[in-house]
Amino acid sequence: MRLVIQRVSEASVTVEGERIASIGRGLLILVGVENGDTEQDASWLAAKAAALRIFDDEDGVMNRSVVDIDGELIAVSQFTLTASTRKGNRPSYIRAAGHGLAIPLYERFCQLLSEASGRPVRQGRFGADMKVGLINDGPVTIIIDSKLKE
Repeated sequence: MRLVIQRVSEASVTVEGERIASIGRGLLILVGVENGDTEQDASWLAAKAAALRIFDDEDGVMNRSVVDIDGELIAVSQFTLTASTRKGNRPSYIRAAGHGLAIPLYERFCQLLSEASGRPVRQGRFGADMKVGLINDGPVTIIIDSKLKE
């Protein structure tokens, strides 16, 4: 699994003109599920995201987590995070998990993130044509891959 985590002042997801989720200060997390991913990947990533210290403390040092600042969370599925551009200029999504794996693992990640953070996780709509709006604060953007563990 691969995450793109963005520290935001606000973020929202709109589907067919209807805003289905929005948050204030917190994290927007884009979630890509690959073939072979397991609940262990989701668990490791959820714990990591909840504890990631990318918010400023009183000295202006990134030393606080989304939990520490009482921030909000929104997670959006995004199969394009699995893209391979190794060959040619057209990305290949062969590594992207099919719906049978991707939907339950994305939903499990959201549940585990909620448990790890002690707060609700707002969600996009899996497979929908979503419009994601955000104000990236910093900007701060972190990429985490469960296979690389870095």
